Amino acid sequence: MDLSNILAISGKPDLNELVSRTKSGAIVKNLVTGQKFPVFTSDSISQLSEIRMFTLTDEKPLEEVLQNTFTLLEGKPTTFEPKKADSDTLFGLLGKVLPEYDKDRVHASDAKKLFHWYNILLASGKLTPAEPEATPAEPAEEKVVAEKPAKAAKKPAARKPAAPKKEAAPKATKQAKSAPKRTTTAKKAI
Repeated sequence: MDLSNILAISGKPDLNELVSRTKSGAIVKNLVTGQKFPVFTSDSISQLSEIRMFTLTDEKPLEEVLQNTFTLLEGKPTTFEPKKADSDTLFGLLGKVLPEYDKDRVHASDAKKLFHWYNILLASGKLTPAEPEATPAEPAEEKVVAEKPAKAAKKPAARKPAAPKKEAAPKATKQAKSAPKRTTTAKKAI
């Protein structure tokens, strides 16, 4: 799951995906409606990959919290509407997802955003199951890997001699045309 291209824009209710950058901002696509629109450098834009949740010891990346939510809910959306849910419901689920969250610094609005964003990312297919971490092989099991013969050092490619420059053909010597004579019927003032 890569959240580096997913943006939260202040004043916009949904999440947006970065389509391209421009001189004065960016073009984004709304993940819910699919509509593309410009955002400017004056807008308050946050990447989801940079957002953290407060815990008692340190801060957890939002990506990790969303992955925990995905695992806990088994890839299904929340059973409640996050924007309309009461604080007890929100903090009950948040306590299961992130047991060490800081109760003094995480507010109900933060939990609403978290679960609303989770539902949007799930519906748009941006959340995927976590890849299992590769476990190191035990030292007793040694895998024999056939060594490839060392490649011969590449010789630098011989440079081709530069092609001789062609002399420019002499330019034709035409006389410049003179401007046509003025023919006026008006008399000059003396």
